[in-house]
Amino acid sequence: MITIAFGLRNVTDKDMALRSMLRVLKPGGKLLVLEFSKPPNQLLSKIYDGYSFNILPKLGKLFANDADSYQYLAESIRMHPDQETLMGMMENAGFANTDYHNMTGGIVALHRGVKP
Repeated sequence: MITIAFGLRNVTDKDMALRSMLRVLKPGGKLLVLEFSKPPNQLLSKIYDGYSFNILPKLGKLFANDADSYQYLAESIRMHPDQETLMGMMENAGFANTDYHNMTGGIVALHRGVKP
């Protein structure tokens, strides 16, 4: 089994990383990717965007004296593929039985795939 949590969005070449993960798994091995994602509910999505881009960097400045890192966090989350796109990327890399489970309204999603 391979697990990665809140890290795939920081990988430059996600397709290559997924292919490498598939390569090292034994047949029947599983990949679990826990990552920030896109809430399907438009109202929640707007609230979450407002929080991420307006409040989170201010909290980072207040508590860590580092607004830039928290701004990057919000931007990296928005640039990361949504649930369906990431699932398709996993399928294109060769994973089978792919699916995902939204948590916290889709703010976070757990993706699963199996090496055939």
